[in-house]
Amino acid sequence: MVLRGCLRARLGLGLLRAAGPRGPPARGRCAGDRPPAFGFLFDVDGVLVRGSQVVPAARRAFQKLADSSGRLRVPVVFLTNAGNCLRSARAQELSHALGLQVSPEQVILSHSPLRLFSQFHHKCMLVAGQGPVEENAQDLGFKHVVTIEALRKAYPLLDMVDQSRRPKELPPPTTGFPTIEGVILFGEPVRWETSLQLITDVLLSNGNPDSELQDIPYPHLPVLACNMDLLWMAEAKMPRIGHGTFLLCLENIYKKVTGRELKYEALIGKPSTVTYRYAAYLIQEQAEKQGWKAPIRRLYAVGDNPMSDVYGANLYNNYLKSSHQNQVQAGVKRRLQTASPQTEDHLKLRKDCNNSVESCESILVCTGVYRHNADVPSKTKECTMESVFHGHRDFCFDPSLVEASHIVQDVNDAVQLAFKKENWS
Repeated sequence: MVLRGCLRARLGLGLLRAAGPRGPPARGRCAGDRPPAFGFLFDVDGVLVRGSQVVPAARRAFQKLADSSGRLRVPVVFLTNAGNCLRSARAQELSHALGLQVSPEQVILSHSPLRLFSQFHHKCMLVAGQGPVEENAQDLGFKHVVTIEALRKAYPLLDMVDQSRRPKELPPPTTGFPTIEGVILFGEPVRWETSLQLITDVLLSNGNPDSELQDIPYPHLPVLACNMDLLWMAEAKMPRIGHGTFLLCLENIYKKVTGRELKYEALIGKPSTVTYRYAAYLIQEQAEKQGWKAPIRRLYAVGDNPMSDVYGANLYNNYLKSSHQNQVQAGVKRRLQTASPQTEDHLKLRKDCNNSVESCESILVCTGVYRHNADVPSKTKECTMESVFHGHRDFCFDPSLVEASHIVQDVNDAVQLAFKKENWS
């Protein structure tokens, strides 16, 4: 079942080393004289790249972020909802695009927090998506995975939409195929009809799709889904449909067939708070490795999609406020409870890392899903209010959550804005 509710402060993300000097730095001091107390969370598609093309402002931004030797002067995490690749491959692509070395430890893909879900790592899991799904699952700690293609080959009578793929003769019975114990949805597949059919079969049959359907099991097998983006931005002029659209199809098919709601054991990737907590953990780990003694107090989340990047950063900022206040007003608590299916009981992270992070400001750029053709507006509320909610079904629509803290033209302007706020030369 999906575990809901706002994350408890007792589940921090790790223990920081000793803090640096007390109090804020003196105004006007050169940035080189003090360690950074802030970090960046950068979305990738629509912010740094558009498909295979680098956004021109991205290299200018990272020239500001790096010193003369190419080392970053502030901690940076690349927070993307992409998931059909390996972290190492994404890090290589970013290194080439930005002209500096990006390590896999700086990259969070939509599925990266699944390494925390150890209670599923020894179960037989059906994995759906494209790219190296088996390798991704194994890299995250899963020991026994079955792909959609392997399931289709084992049970060729299940995939009947494409007539050219239907078996010409009745195949012999399949023996020895394992019972599936859960489903991982990494990202949008290539053949949607095959994945939708076989995933539905697995859920309806309790993991034995060759069996005759008697009673429909409910609750169904656990489903872990990564990346809820309805739309994303590539080279095309208009946004492209993403994994959130595939989830929408699966949810509606399951409800139409069974009369019941498809439930998720976990929904991760932006805008899930779990993903942002994991990002904050990596930001602080990075700061420690660089020897920066000052605790990271503020995060700047730069994205192009109000429904994932802005929503997620604002939801995480609300969580930070509530955890530091130690008392949450009933209205805010209800909003977070409705808005964010969380999986805190699955987290296996060290304690109290998030205690130093105080805020996460959302910065919306105009180079991706969100486009503003006129001058950059001064009132963000008027520009980010949407009459149609593109977010996932399990995240409520709250207009304040899609209102960016700042709207700028591109990522270079976003970095300049954060530097100005931090008095960072």
